[in-house]
Amino acid sequence: MRSLTEQDIRNSFINCSKGEAKRLAVPRDLAERPWGDLDFLGWRDPGAPDRSYLVVEREGRLVGVAMRFQAAQRGFLHRSMCSLCLTTHPRGGVSLMTARKAGAAGREGNSVGAYMCTDLACSLYVRGKKTPETGARFEESLTLEEQIERTLGNLGAFLDKVSA
Repeated sequence: MRSLTEQDIRNSFINCSKGEAKRLAVPRDLAERPWGDLDFLGWRDPGAPDRSYLVVEREGRLVGVAMRFQAAQRGFLHRSMCSLCLTTHPRGGVSLMTARKAGAAGREGNSVGAYMCTDLACSLYVRGKKTPETGARFEESLTLEEQIERTLGNLGAFLDKVSA
């Protein structure tokens, strides 16, 4: 993914108003992000602990989505899997991310959800640049490029539901 500016990020959101996009907390460490290893930019809002955001380039334009999350409540020994990158995590590492739908459907209160890595570091998990707290990713026969493509396909399916 190419390096993004704060203005790029704010202008990309499809499921919130311009005023909401203007007020959301953009990461302060944009210059230090490992852009070459990111398929999308994802972050949690430090001032609003139940909010997360992601921005991805699709078909030549940036698409940003504001989400709320709730940690998956499972048993103590249960592991959960991210629906984007298929990384398994111990308790708290995967959350249900819900996004208000874009347009009139969102204004009517409709939303969609998916289980995602709570830290939204899917790109780094797929590339082996980051590992879950305990354990590791499943060994796969897919190449790294195929795993990246699958992650982006899963993200694209989620974004299609948000924008439908």
